[in-house]
Amino acid sequence: MSVLTFDFGTSAAKVGLWSGATLVALTRAPIETHHPAPGYAEQDPEAWWRAAVDAAAAARAAAPDEYARVQTIAASTARETFTCVDEQLRPLTPGLLWSDTRAGDEVATLGDPLAFRARTGVQATPGCCAAKVAWLRAREPERFLEAAWLLGPRDLVFARLTRRVETDPTVASRTGLYALDGEYLGDEALAARLPAVASSVEPGPVAHPDLLGLPAGVVTVLGAGDRACEAVGVAATPTDPMLSFGTTANVSTPHPGPAAQLPSVAQVSRTVDGGYLVEAGLSAAGSALDWLASLTGRSRDELLRGAAQVPPGAGGLLALPWLQGARAPWWQPEARAVFAGVTSAHGPAELARALIEGIAFDATRSLELVAPAAHRVMLAGAGAHNATWAAIVAAVSGRDVVHRHLDDAASAGARLLAGRSGIEAVTPDDVNPVAAVAAPDTRLVEAYRPVRAASDALAARLLGTAS
Repeated sequence: MSVLTFDFGTSAAKVGLWSGATLVALTRAPIETHHPAPGYAEQDPEAWWRAAVDAAAAARAAAPDEYARVQTIAASTARETFTCVDEQLRPLTPGLLWSDTRAGDEVATLGDPLAFRARTGVQATPGCCAAKVAWLRAREPERFLEAAWLLGPRDLVFARLTRRVETDPTVASRTGLYALDGEYLGDEALAARLPAVASSVEPGPVAHPDLLGLPAGVVTVLGAGDRACEAVGVAATPTDPMLSFGTTANVSTPHPGPAAQLPSVAQVSRTVDGGYLVEAGLSAAGSALDWLASLTGRSRDELLRGAAQVPPGAGGLLALPWLQGARAPWWQPEARAVFAGVTSAHGPAELARALIEGIAFDATRSLELVAPAAHRVMLAGAGAHNATWAAIVAAVSGRDVVHRHLDDAASAGARLLAGRSGIEAVTPDDVNPVAAVAAPDTRLVEAYRPVRAASDALAARLLGTAS
């Protein structure tokens, strides 16, 4: 069976073309983000559509015979991002990204933060959909009233293909508009503008396959939010949590529940099988390296190569990579990124090493909170195959680090969800077998103990949590 998977990320849409369990083509089309004002992060929703079309066309060009045999489409998608569209599915507003923090004043309208988190699983921050929807209704009420639907990237693209306006539980549960048991928490005016919540794996017909040059009879499977898809793609478990390194970094641990037994220190959303995904998401990972690249004139790959040559501790340089605020495990959105200990001896390589170490420290702090009994760490994302990243994570966390064959775990997860639709079953080891396991290096473990302690102390002082 041939399957086409879409991965709607922050910086690009990716398309995977699969022959059975084998990935025969993986293509991407970039999506530009605009920052018209401080705290604003916007995209043109039509760029979501164009990127999907362009990446699919590239996959078709790469393997035309396989593309002509596609039977199923499935997707992974960014969450907490949405736009308003009219009845014809034409955008009325820019796409407000998960990283958009314009809704700071509206967070107070969500009520007590602890109660909000307990009921919805979502942290009450400016980036959550519930706050951004409140901003839209207060600041641009005419746009809200004009809107027929509020849709994320995958949901808009699939609605144009299928003429069905739907989302899935893994995405809906990260909006802050639903309780963890699925109960809707908003009013009727908002309910009328939200897509129906449908199964992640139930197949449905495509009304307009010609829009992507697909054969007649192809079906869609909604798939899931990016983290839920990645967790499926790396076979994460309660004792083998996932650490994803992409635009941001994220520690995700699937749990069967019930919700009352889950950790209260992170965010919780639903999984594709009705369980719960406990998540601790950082604010920056790859985006921090891209920021440094833009300042130094080095590419990300050049920075990574340079960082690999720098000893642990980056020559006394510490970084707190909070470019979009201190998210997990701190949850202080007003905090900002810091380099400490900078001297004239430090250059781009040391800055990059300090950033990577700072990301690993926050990821390990998150791991200690949401998965303290973890045996191994399953890597995902663009950084999964980087030996420096894997070695640092293994040393700082003290756990074996596993990376599978494919960096793009979200696409692997979407392929596996297509298999769950009842058409063809495949396993994670079929689609994305283990490539290597990195054990903690004793010398690195010892070298990082004082560096981690210094980072802990610096963070505590800056965040006002020092005793």
